[in-house]
Amino acid sequence: MSVILFKLKNVPDDEADEVRELLAKNNIDYYETSAGKWGISMPAIWLNDETQFENARHLIEAYQSERVHRVKEEYKRLEREGKIETIVDRIKQKPMQSILYLALILFVAYVSIKPFLDIGK
Repeated sequence: MSVILFKLKNVPDDEADEVRELLAKNNIDYYETSAGKWGISMPAIWLNDETQFENARHLIEAYQSERVHRVKEEYKRLEREGKIETIVDRIKQKPMQSILYLALILFVAYVSIKPFLDIGK
C-alpha cells in the first residue's frame, strides 16, 4: 500500500528536486501527486512500497538537517557581505511606492476604526 513520504506544499523547487534526486539515487520507488488544476489537492511524494518508508524517512531527515545548515551558512555569508535586502533598502529603491502603500494602509485603518470612534457621540 502507498504511504505519503514528503509533502510538497510550500516547498521550494530546488528542495523538491533534491529530494527526488536523493530518492532516485538510493533506488527508492516513489511517485508524485500534484496540487491539481485548482491547487486544492495534496502535492506530495508517495512511496509505492511502505517497507522502504523508514529508510527513506531517515534519508530525508539527514538531507533536511544538512540543508538547514547549508542555508543558514549561506545567509550568514550574505549578511557579512551586506547583500541581504532590508525594508529600508526597499523603501530607498521605491520611495514613492512606499509612501503610497503607507497612505493606503493608514486610510484603511482610519475607515475601519472611524465607526467605533463615532459610537460615543
